[in-house]
Amino acid sequence: MKSLFFSLLIVSTLAAAQAKQQTFTGTITDSMCPAGDHSRMRMGSTDAECTLACVSAHGADLVLYDGKEVYTLSDQQTPEKFAGKKVAVTGTLDTKTKTIRVDSITAAK
Repeated sequence: MKSLFFSLLIVSTLAAAQAKQQTFTGTITDSMCPAGDHSRMRMGSTDAECTLACVSAHGADLVLYDGKEVYTLSDQQTPEKFAGKKVAVTGTLDTKTKTIRVDSITAAK
């Protein structure tokens, strides 16, 4: 029984070690316009307004678009103030779900 416990402990430790914190740079947009192209929806006069309108009126999620990939963000409150803006998101990526467990978000330089 002890060997099973230690084996599980080692496996879980290795899995946690593989998930490293990274910084991702991109634009905060919404899951209805994931590539940041709001021309089709145009729910506001700016990309930021459209993003926030899609989230509040249509239940879209805030996402990070880096120019190639779209990542779902675990934190859906902090990114609101960065809607339509380029940011740096620090967190851990779940590669299976393409979800970033957000630790921090700052304006990109």
